[in-house]
Amino acid sequence: MSWILACQKEDIEQEDLLRFDFDGKTFLIYRSPDDTYFCTDGLCTHESVHLEDGLVMEYEIECPKHNATFDYRTGEALRAPACINLNTYETKIDGDNVLILIQ
Repeated sequence: MSWILACQKEDIEQEDLLRFDFDGKTFLIYRSPDDTYFCTDGLCTHESVHLEDGLVMEYEIECPKHNATFDYRTGEALRAPACINLNTYETKIDGDNVLILIQ
């Protein structure tokens, strides 16, 4: 496992996300309404659609294709058609950097 630099804190507006690709995988970094950072897989578990164009509201990301919704803090699938949770990854702030822990 290692910490990977994903972005700078100011790269993401509050209640928004940023796509981050690393080692053949797509991740999303979120900045919550309370200024906390989170990371999930970047593809919807329903049909592997990229979530980067999805709507972020409060602590949820909505898939742009079929409107499945996930809690990005836990990865929990909240609305059909998705029934499989997103993987989540630990994040930490180091100065102005947002790092994610990838296995």
